[in-house]
Amino acid sequence: MSLRVAIRKRFGRSGGTLPEGPGRGFVLETEFETGDEPGCLGILGASGSGKSLTLKCIAGIERPDEGRIEVNGRVLFDSAGGINLKPQERRVGYLFQHYALFPRMRVLENITVGLPAFRREDRSRTLERAREWIERLGLTELEGRYPAQLSGGQQQRTALARMLIREPELILLDEPFSALDSGLREQMQLHFTKLFHSRRDIVMVTHSRDEAYKLCHEILVIEGGRVLGKNKTPELFRNPGVVGVARLTGCKNISPIRQSAAREILALDWGLTLRLKEPLPPGISHVGIRAHDFSPVPPGGGPVNEVPIEVLRRLEEPFEEVVIFRLAGGETGERGELWWKFSKYLGLSIPEKLYIPPEALLLLSEDIREQG
Repeated sequence: MSLRVAIRKRFGRSGGTLPEGPGRGFVLETEFETGDEPGCLGILGASGSGKSLTLKCIAGIERPDEGRIEVNGRVLFDSAGGINLKPQERRVGYLFQHYALFPRMRVLENITVGLPAFRREDRSRTLERAREWIERLGLTELEGRYPAQLSGGQQQRTALARMLIREPELILLDEPFSALDSGLREQMQLHFTKLFHSRRDIVMVTHSRDEAYKLCHEILVIEGGRVLGKNKTPELFRNPGVVGVARLTGCKNISPIRQSAAREILALDWGLTLRLKEPLPPGISHVGIRAHDFSPVPPGGGPVNEVPIEVLRRLEEPFEEVVIFRLAGGETGERGELWWKFSKYLGLSIPEKLYIPPEALLLLSEDIREQG
């Protein structure tokens, strides 16, 4: 699947419906393209960042003010060329966040609704295809039920069957697991992984970094209507490159810096001097430390980046412990706080010092930088 999107759309009092967020205008400026390898492209961002608006523009539900959208060389929208295919002409399947099932239609009717009217023999083939998807998605005993008689997972699978029976060229998933409880969410994620294992035509919107990491081979990060970064999933988490991407991928500890030597920086919020693995590249304004990258100082001491700590709070999670601390004698207030997370099963006691490997430091820019 080759998807190319370069669009601009203004939302606001004079330009349509606002997304989640304050009542001022909002401009979506999105530009990206995918490769041909199999996998799912994830669009990661906070609520109101423009994720769902991007999908709606691709699907034809919203019309961009300008730009171009094409799938496998087929143009769906081109403002300069006057092209704007109707949603039903785009061969794009869209799984809505809340599934949009018709409450007065049974499962089988919901799956086949909207398909063109067929001759008798074609209708028989349509029902055969529908029942193939019903069986494949585990809905065999449910085809006569109404949506209100289905669980959340069953509703989702019904909406999925309705989309897939149309054999879309591109599949768009808008927060597909957000309406499910945690146990069912994990079950359905596994189901999706198996179902879409060999497909290469999927774009999924999510605000969950864990979900994106688990399901998407590549991630596009959006904030405030703009693309902050795009890369293969492991590399994006390993090297986010930009402050906004680091935050959205879960980095708890981020501070502005001042360079003190070729391979040394001062983290201004924490009052902490840190040694780097390589000389500081140009354009770097911040440093990030993931909460899991701290560790007790190894026996005999660490060669660099030992941090004497003063524990402020301890939080217990089901399988992890969180220690919020500051540099001993360092800055007070939230800006001076750092987070350390570790597995409860390691049986660690809280040491007087922690260690940060130089290679674990995230060097970040405030500006958008090309990645990957």
